Amino acid sequence: MKTLLDIENLQTLLHTGNEPVRAVDGLTLKISPGETFALLGESGCGKSMTALSIMRLLPDAGEIVSGQIKIDGTDVLQLPETEMRKIRGKRISMIFQEPMLSLNPVMTIAEQIDEVLKQHLDLPRQAAQLRIQELLEQVGIPDAPRRMHEYPFQFSGGMKQRAMIAMALAGEPELLIADEPTTALDVTIQAQVLDLMRQIQQRKNMAILLITHDLGVVAEMAQRVAVMYAGEIVELATRDDFFNHPAHPYSQQLFASLPGKQKRDQSLAVINGNVPPLSQQFSGCRFVDRCNQALTLCRDTIPQWHPVSGQHQVRCHLYNKDSVHVPSSPLADIPARNIANTQQTTPDSTASPLLQVTGLKVHFPIRKGLFKRVTGHVKAVDGVSLKIAAGKTLALVGESGCGKTTIGKSILQLIQPTAGSVRFKDQELVALGRNQLRQIRSQFQIIFQDPYSSLNPRMRIIEILQEGMNALNIEKINHTDANNLSSVPSREKEIDALLQRVGLPADVKWRFPHEFSGGQRQRIAIARALAVNPKLLICDEPTSALDVSVQAQILNLLKSLQNNLGLAFLFITHNIAVVEYLADEVAVMYLGRIVEHGHIDEVIGCPKHPYTQALLSSVPQIKSDPNRQIIHLEGDLPSPAAPPAGCHFHPRCPKAMAICRETYPPVSAFSTTHTAHCFLYPQEQGSENYEH
Repeated sequence: MKTLLDIENLQTLLHTGNEPVRAVDGLTLKISPGETFALLGESGCGKSMTALSIMRLLPDAGEIVSGQIKIDGTDVLQLPETEMRKIRGKRISMIFQEPMLSLNPVMTIAEQIDEVLKQHLDLPRQAAQLRIQELLEQVGIPDAPRRMHEYPFQFSGGMKQRAMIAMALAGEPELLIADEPTTALDVTIQAQVLDLMRQIQQRKNMAILLITHDLGVVAEMAQRVAVMYAGEIVELATRDDFFNHPAHPYSQQLFASLPGKQKRDQSLAVINGNVPPLSQQFSGCRFVDRCNQALTLCRDTIPQWHPVSGQHQVRCHLYNKDSVHVPSSPLADIPARNIANTQQTTPDSTASPLLQVTGLKVHFPIRKGLFKRVTGHVKAVDGVSLKIAAGKTLALVGESGCGKTTIGKSILQLIQPTAGSVRFKDQELVALGRNQLRQIRSQFQIIFQDPYSSLNPRMRIIEILQEGMNALNIEKINHTDANNLSSVPSREKEIDALLQRVGLPADVKWRFPHEFSGGQRQRIAIARALAVNPKLLICDEPTSALDVSVQAQILNLLKSLQNNLGLAFLFITHNIAVVEYLADEVAVMYLGRIVEHGHIDEVIGCPKHPYTQALLSSVPQIKSDPNRQIIHLEGDLPSPAAPPAGCHFHPRCPKAMAICRETYPPVSAFSTTHTAHCFLYPQEQGSENYEH
């Protein structure tokens, strides 16, 4: 088969310290026209640096010291920059990981796409404008003739990602490099983006290098898979071989780290430690310190490639014919390793709920004109009711912009509710003044989505943890060795115990946030929330954009804390696998209202609302299901400033009826715990208009 991209022994260094960092160390791969090749691995393994090397867009500290990168036989490393510009964007294009950082904020979307057209196609102005409009329509941007003249900040996250795809496709490339193209996107938007890439690939016979850590996306998109670890590829296989029989211990442990309903009463397997620093010279296997099958040979001998079967190869001593070790069994047996049962807390079912929210509304005024008169309202939350018992987890799922985070902040009174009731331990929070709130504020805390943005970069960890404790006058936490540490100040002892509770050594308290990995920063954010002894934790996307191995550590930590301390969680997420693993109940939210609510098995196993059905059908599956049908939703989430009349979902609903356009459906009950708001089912008599 013809080879489009041929990389031989690529070595990329980053000169960022005393010793050069070998970000890409001897990488070799081939991609054929029309093929999707997935590069899989944790953050820090060199995936994005491989992509930047191919594009010759390395940072100033980066340098390619050896190897070849051939596109259709032409070595791009030997070309002058003027010739490389003719290839970049035309023959090879790239979708960058963070669209907001990659789009120019002071240029309209049309102007940015036009730059590509001017460089490579030299179209007349009118033809260029028509081409831009066509590209945006291809990627599903609604009302493209108008929206093409808007700026990036006026686009949602999913629309910005689609605009980036339009820009990458403008030059009709032979190879598209997609660096985490669906990270932090909702599953419905993710399904649209992946479907769009497949359609264009089939139409243009375009090759795709897909860089991701999402195994579900790999299973749906790729023909071949390469697993990258610490700057080198350690496993290479076809998709079916990889998912049916992962060979390298690193690949096996990645699969074992995945959450799911079958592991609900267990701890997830975790990959201990971190990716080793790439500034060192390796004398053995790079994964040896984290491997659960390591041999003595692994520490002092660099492993070579060994065939597993057909096109399946692995860089591992376990597959050396001279090795006496028998590699572990296939995927079906992997999750059982290193997993211990956890004790489940069972709160008294007759007890009143810890948190009860009734008819909650949060409307933000829209002000216009010289005198800033109120001309309308953004109905971010529009009549939500829910309750959480002590020691239980309620998952809140839905698309970005539906009001999930606003609910969390309004429960904590960080945003003042417009109407409704929030009762915590039978105490009404909405009517409380600031001083009264401060007295009970320690009992409910929030873990924000981005720990780096929510941790003060100028404060050491000890100061970050002390800040909340001092502000809320928290007494020291009781722990067994307090009397043995009398020489250490009391508050510092508490912080040491707190860090150890979230799985961090006590001496990290003198470091700053930038000195930690993403997973460690998330642990610090959890420690900060726990510092004030809360009973309720609101977790806002705490595992978003984390590697599956780090995600497993955070989920184990949260489940352990819940079992040991009896914490209640409101878990805000769009990751359905995490919901299946962690949640007791799930509430599905759409445009400010909860459209379905029930026990996790009821909602996931038998979804009733068409939106819930579409949401669950869009989740990428690792194991192929021939009966699976993805329900594609047309358009985007409507604006909460002007929600549709009747059922808010009817403009996108494949089952919409005439009544759906007129009246918001009352509640339909399917059991004592499972309800939905939909005219497809019999309605409860005398139910409220839209409150759950």
